[in-house]
Amino acid sequence: MKPGPFRFLILPVGFTFSLIVFRCIYSGSLMYLFFAWKLFLAAIPLSVSSVLICSEKKFHWMLFITWILFFPNALYIITDLLHLKERNDIPLWFDIILIFSATINGLIMAYLSLSQMEFFLKSKFSNTITKVNLSTSLVVCSFGVYVGRFLRWNSWDIFLDPYKLFSELIQPFIHPFQHPRTWAMTIILSFFFNIFYSLIKKLPGTIVNPGNHY
Repeated sequence: MKPGPFRFLILPVGFTFSLIVFRCIYSGSLMYLFFAWKLFLAAIPLSVSSVLICSEKKFHWMLFITWILFFPNALYIITDLLHLKERNDIPLWFDIILIFSATINGLIMAYLSLSQMEFFLKSKFSNTITKVNLSTSLVVCSFGVYVGRFLRWNSWDIFLDPYKLFSELIQPFIHPFQHPRTWAMTIILSFFFNIFYSLIKKLPGTIVNPGNHY
């Protein structure tokens, strides 16, 4: 078995973690330490998809559900650009590099995970069904990014407080015109994630080829 997709992440993730540690030491503040937790959460769907393409058949649906629950965490990091602003404890340019590197790492993990899911689905279904499933997953996850950013729900809340979560999530579907931001953000993010995933797959020498990881 060849090294998995995490080998691609050692250098970029290590770079981001180095920036986080340096910032904590230099500024004496733990302001952006949460990015370490965000990157850990982003690694969960990649880990799950890595296991999925090697798992026994009986675990497929369980792993897929786990993947769809945690996949928005990898995409969510791009919304953390909202935290970027001038602070007195460290130069703005440093925070720009830190947040942007964390965002890029999140997207890389997301697209590596998505590529593994595509590899798995193609082994079970036709290309058309696979594309529909991937696009649908990105729409669902875009909605999940909105839920995490503005409604402040987490992936594990489906187990901790499922009734309250469901009662809040159903509102945009019952009253869609009362939630324009919900659907605007979901639609725009869906196009964003789909367009750039399609672009990355077409780049020469792209790393999006899970068949080479195993």
